[in-house]
Amino acid sequence: MLPALFRFLARLPLPVLHNLGALAGWLAWLLSATYRRNFSIQIALAGMIDARNAAIAEAGKSLLELPKIWLCRQDEVVGRVVKVSGWELVDEAWAAGRGILFLTPHLGCFEVAAQYYAARRPITVLYRRPKQDWLAPLIEEGRGANLKLAPADLAGVRRLLKALKSGEAVGMLPDQVPGKGEGVWVPFFGRPAYTMTLAARLAETGATVLMAYAERLHYGAGYHLKLFPLSGALEGDLTTRAAQLNRELEALVRLCPEQYLWGYNRYKVPAGAEPPSA
Repeated sequence: MLPALFRFLARLPLPVLHNLGALAGWLAWLLSATYRRNFSIQIALAGMIDARNAAIAEAGKSLLELPKIWLCRQDEVVGRVVKVSGWELVDEAWAAGRGILFLTPHLGCFEVAAQYYAARRPITVLYRRPKQDWLAPLIEEGRGANLKLAPADLAGVRRLLKALKSGEAVGMLPDQVPGKGEGVWVPFFGRPAYTMTLAARLAETGATVLMAYAERLHYGAGYHLKLFPLSGALEGDLTTRAAQLNRELEALVRLCPEQYLWGYNRYKVPAGAEPPSA
């Protein structure tokens, strides 16, 4: 039933999906007290409460657009990117023969950036198998057709390192809460958040690190892919570099706060991990 619904949604026009998604976003807000609490706390901590109503609707759009992004033909998905800013940074990395580490947070349509790049050159993305078993084959069929998937384990990390050292690209969600032993507690909008260290470690390969997100345009008009360099070189120990990357993410979110996934519990304590000290 659910896979069939997923495939049906993939056939609908993007404007229809975004309208349905806006409704779904408000339904999730009204029906889930936990979601509402996480959302409200996190957007208030960031000082972006004015973006709340728009962000509720945009969160639903981000969910309903996924079937189309995953299951439609690559040329159709890439064709939805109607504007690109900062692509010269990619050209420079190509000219230098360097790998590229794309850091794309839960902002806008975070699936589109990798698909857009994959239409041009190989990219490996970090992949954590979903808890819903029915969803995994659909993700692997969609994502896996165009992207190289690296599991979130030691073997997957080796694949990421190999790709970067070969001059290829790697993509990941740097604001995804890692498992025990895979992160450090550093500030994110003023509150300790368990933050992955993998991104900072991969940057040690000498790859070009780019921040990226695809802004969702109004009325299903498509996406504006935006790429940015880091504001400065990553320096210091691993914790310091992880904190620097969080500041880079904060700056990116401030550009488009209504399209950040505020309902994602960024401050949760992973199972078995020690909570942050007072």
